[in-house]
Formats: sequence, C-alpha cells, structure tokens
Amino acid sequence: MNIPNDIRAAAERAEAALAPAFSEIEKNARICTERVLDVFHEFRVSESMFAASTGYGIGDTGRDAADAIVARIFGAEAALCRHQLVSGTHTISVALYAMLRPGDVLIYATGTPYDTLHQVIGTPGDGTGSLCDFGVTYDEVPLSASGDIDLAALAGALERYGDRVRVVAFQRSKGYASRRTLSAGEIGEACRFVKERSKRAFTFVDNCYGEFTGEVEPSALGADLIAGSLIKNAGGGMADTGGYLAGTARAIELCGARLTCPGVGAETGASLGQTRNILKGFFYAPHTVAEALKSAHLAAYLFAEAGYHVHPAAGERRHDIIQAIDLGSPETLVRFCGGIQAASPVDAFAAPTPGEQGGYADKVVMAAGTFVAGASIELSADGPMREPYTVFVQGGLTYESARLGIMNALNALR
Repeated sequence: MNIPNDIRAAAERAEAALAPAFSEIEKNARICTERVLDVFHEFRVSESMFAASTGYGIGDTGRDAADAIVARIFGAEAALCRHQLVSGTHTISVALYAMLRPGDVLIYATGTPYDTLHQVIGTPGDGTGSLCDFGVTYDEVPLSASGDIDLAALAGALERYGDRVRVVAFQRSKGYASRRTLSAGEIGEACRFVKERSKRAFTFVDNCYGEFTGEVEPSALGADLIAGSLIKNAGGGMADTGGYLAGTARAIELCGARLTCPGVGAETGASLGQTRNILKGFFYAPHTVAEALKSAHLAAYLFAEAGYHVHPAAGERRHDIIQAIDLGSPETLVRFCGGIQAASPVDAFAAPTPGEQGGYADKVVMAAGTFVAGASIELSADGPMREPYTVFVQGGLTYESARLGIMNALNALR
C-alpha cells in the first residue's frame, strides 16, 4: 500500500486514544445482534424462506416473513423490505407520496433535506410530477443554533397550517450539510411533541445511515414511519439492492398501495431470490455498522491531527456512520477521494472525477470501489464541488480495510 510509517504510527496512536469509544461501539453491536437473532428465532427463519418467486410473487412466504422480521427488529407494527425499492431517495419518495394528498402540507422539521429530495419536493406547477406539482405545500423549520430540533418553531408551524399538516418529516443524518446528526431519542421526543398537537399528521423519519448505531430506532419511539436503503446500514453489506419502510400498520398499508397500486399493495412483488441476502444483511448489519463507526472515529482523529476541521470529533458519540472533513479546496477533495479509491477492493485503478449526478445541483466527486455499486455501507467518500469542499466518508465492511483506505487518503493529501 506504500503508506508511510509515520501515518501507520499515527493510526496506532489513534486506536489507543479511541479505545473507550471502540468499546462502546462493540457493546452496542452485541446488544443489536442479540435483538436480531431473537427475532430470527421467533420467526423460525429457515432455508425454505430463501426460495425465489417470479412473476407476481403472490404467496411468497419468505418475502412476507422478511417484512415481518424487519418490523419486529425496528420495533414497528409492520414493514416493507423490498428489492423493488431502488434507492434511499426512492424509498423516501414512496413514503411521502403514500401519505400526502393535494392540499396537504409537508413540514421538514430538520431544515432543508438532502440534495436528491429537492426535485422530489419540487416547486408549484413545475410539471415534473413532484409533490408540489400535485398540490402539496412544502415548508421547513430550521434546526436551532445548537443543532437541535426547534420545538417552539415547529409548534408555530403546526399552528399556522392547522389540520392541513399531513406529514412532519425528520432527517436523521446530516446529508451534505454541516449540522449534527440526531439521535433516535431526540427524534422520538419530537414525534411525541407533534402527536400532542396534531391528530392528523404522520411523523416520518429518513433513517438513512443511522440504523443500528444505537439500541433502538425511531419507529420504536413514536415515529409513524421510517425509511432507509439496504445498500447502507440495514443491508449489512450483503443486500444487492433495495430499501425498507417500517412503521404503523396504516402507514405501511399506504406505502404498499404506492409501491404497487391500490387494491394490490404489499401482496405482490417477486423476490427473485433476493430474500436470502436481505435477511443475511440484517444479520450482519450490527457488526458491519460497528466496523463503519470505528472507521469514522479513526478518520476524525487522523485528519484533525493533520489540521483539518472534522465533524463530529473523534471520540464523540455517533448517531450515524458519516464522517465529514472540510478540505478547503476542490483539488484536495478530489485527491482525498482518489486516495480512498486507490485502496478499494474494486476498481482501485480508477480515478474519481467530478461530474454531473442526477438529483444534485452541483457536480459531485465520488470514490466507491465497492462490490455493490454505490453501496455506502462499504468504504466510500463523496462530496459536492462547493465550498468548504467537505468530503463525507462512510462505511467500511471491515475495519481493517477501511483503516487502510483512510490512511491512504491522508497520504494522498501529501
């Protein structure tokens, strides 16, 4: 790998300093693994559940069992866990379109959402089939100066729109922003706050990057619906594609009607042999997320020591797997991604180059030498080509390989 000895020594110093944080991460992984195994045993997971269905997929007991298993793991009444959900953004879109109707109001209580959702929300009359194009009113409540959900401002928005508010949404992770990530507990408290003031509103959580970073998920703490991608945390590095929705029975019923069509709902959808990897991914997920969390701490330590601004800081309690590092220039951002790519198991010879990406307003540079294309539970790094040229590092199927990638990225900046 041609990594200099001083960088290797710095990684060893970091690991010694981060031992308490690593210990807490491993403890959480043990707790979450036991919860997953208890659910697998409860539902009597067996080889027969992995059989592939085709066509309509009617009567696919393995697919239906996977839905029920995911619901129980996330402390929800019901769930959809399907490879037909092609990305996190698609999964979130299914949820929002399922719950909202013309004339309804959607409020994002965590400020402006992730870039790829901007076109989903849209603008009135944009002709794209966006939410606004269908007559949904959008508003957002910025986080407070300390990065907390601003409950007073949220109460004002709920009062202003009254019964028109149908969905109050929360984005758990930072996306391409500098804000802090929210814990499941904070989101659960905010969901209860909404329910005390609005009997009609659904509470919805974009849970991407946050699964298994703590002992419970927002769906077990009051959220009506949570959504995520299976090529992020929940798929454990095993799922080839897909997403999940988990929440109340009513919310999932609406999502099923949106995913397929009213009258058909969740009863169809051929598994095509994907159930094995989906369930295997949930089995792996607590451990894989722990590897990614340790990798994020290491990156924070090494790059802070090298003089870069990192957020969150090394050793700080994490509620997602993302590590942000402000690099200061477009050239440095590209070099960093090149260092990650060069240490990847797949396409290590490729050079990341900024380019147009669907759903993003700015050019984006991405390093993702991954076995599953675009899987951010595997070690990846990306960022928009805009100031302060922040790179967002996430994932690591194994800590050992992510460690090499992070050290190689630091060396690339030299």
